[in-house]
Amino acid sequence: MLAIVGPSGAGKSTLLRMINRLDEPTHGAVYFHGEDYRGLSTSTLRRSIGMVMQRAYLFPGTIAENIAFGPQQHGINITAEQIADLLGQVGLEGYAQRDPLTLSGGEAQRVAITRALANQPEVLLLDEPTSALDGVARSEVERLLESLIRERHLTCLWVTHSPEQARTMGDRVLRLDAGHMTAIGAPDKVLGQTSEASRA
Repeated sequence: MLAIVGPSGAGKSTLLRMINRLDEPTHGAVYFHGEDYRGLSTSTLRRSIGMVMQRAYLFPGTIAENIAFGPQQHGINITAEQIADLLGQVGLEGYAQRDPLTLSGGEAQRVAITRALANQPEVLLLDEPTSALDGVARSEVERLLESLIRERHLTCLWVTHSPEQARTMGDRVLRLDAGHMTAIGAPDKVLGQTSEASRA
């Protein structure tokens, strides 16, 4: 799990967007399994690399329809039992037929996480997934993500403004400043280098 820190405007979210091809690099290349990812279709790449945003953007319809959407784009129909199992893993048993508009912020973010995991990705990109949540929901989602990431052996890039979260969640920390990597390494090493890192 790589935590990514840096001041506002450093390029943290842009980095994730490039990895998921929501933005294209103007030069250079991104490699996935040793190959330039532009050789993959966007849909194939996004099945392998899931992304969860700061706010959960859920589609109109039921929770089950939201979760089934990604696999359907690849010709895969997941069953009601599979959806129920996924929801059970994130503590939302019985929510399949709920309307997203009835959910709390923490519940909506859990659904967004479930939707990303339904594609069985190898890599999970997290763009400040807890910053819009209150303290209790933030802690719950952190614990949930850590458990799911470890259990599924996912590679994870987690953008955060919180040095405490970066130190707690990251195996390593990468610091960006003005679009450049200025440090990467163990959390204590990177977060202890400058006072700026503690304000990231």
